[in-house]
Amino acid sequence: MALRSLLAKDWALEVDTRAPSATEPQWTRVNGLTSFSETTDDNTEDDGDFDSDGWGSTVVTQRTWSIEAEGKRKRTDAATFTPDPGQEAIRKAGRVVGFAANISVRWYRRDGSPDAYQGTATVSGFTKGGAVTDLEPFNFTLNGQGSPKEIPNPATQTGVSGVLGAEAVEAG
Repeated sequence: MALRSLLAKDWALEVDTRAPSATEPQWTRVNGLTSFSETTDDNTEDDGDFDSDGWGSTVVTQRTWSIEAEGKRKRTDAATFTPDPGQEAIRKAGRVVGFAANISVRWYRRDGSPDAYQGTATVSGFTKGGAVTDLEPFNFTLNGQGSPKEIPNPATQTGVSGVLGAEAVEAG
């Protein structure tokens, strides 16, 4: 069997929009994404010594993660302006400072791949605007707070609300 490339469009990003008194997460998809990139940055320190016959060595002493995303701002067709709830949660979090700026996010592939993670992040640089003839774009960076946790992929879980459930309803 031939190997096939994964499609970048299969990533989904969700933000926890639960009410302050709620105990269970309310995962809300960030719609309108046109680009998604998760990266890590490693801090390394030289671990070489005289006993290594001239060969160097490094040790990773810290890792950080971030997600860069961009897309088109979305709203409903209703007469009253109603923004996409996921985009709005990210936009609002991008205006908060300090520990109150932390949000819970999860990201995963919708194609059944085991890539699925959850973590706490702050929003940096939510940018919006554009020229008179543009569809309004947005972009932001999520800066990880601590280690992201690998989770069971929500797209493959039965009874879990999220992207796969919505697509199944539309297809049915």
